[in-house]
Amino acid sequence: MPKMKTHKGTAKRFKLTSSGKVKRRCAFKSHILDKKTPKRKRKFKKDFIVKSSDEKNVKRMLAAK
Repeated sequence: MPKMKTHKGTAKRFKLTSSGKVKRRCAFKSHILDKKTPKRKRKFKKDFIVKSSDEKNVKRMLAAK
């Protein structure tokens, strides 16, 4: 059986923390920013932890890392 390959699209979007959790960027921050409030735009800077229900799938796609 061949080796499991890393899903490159996933590898570019997610990072693993030292404790093994999966970090992701915030969505909706790339364009049409003039109608979004400054408070909302500030919150986009933060990284978020992936929900536990999705974490298993993301880790499987990052398997070869």
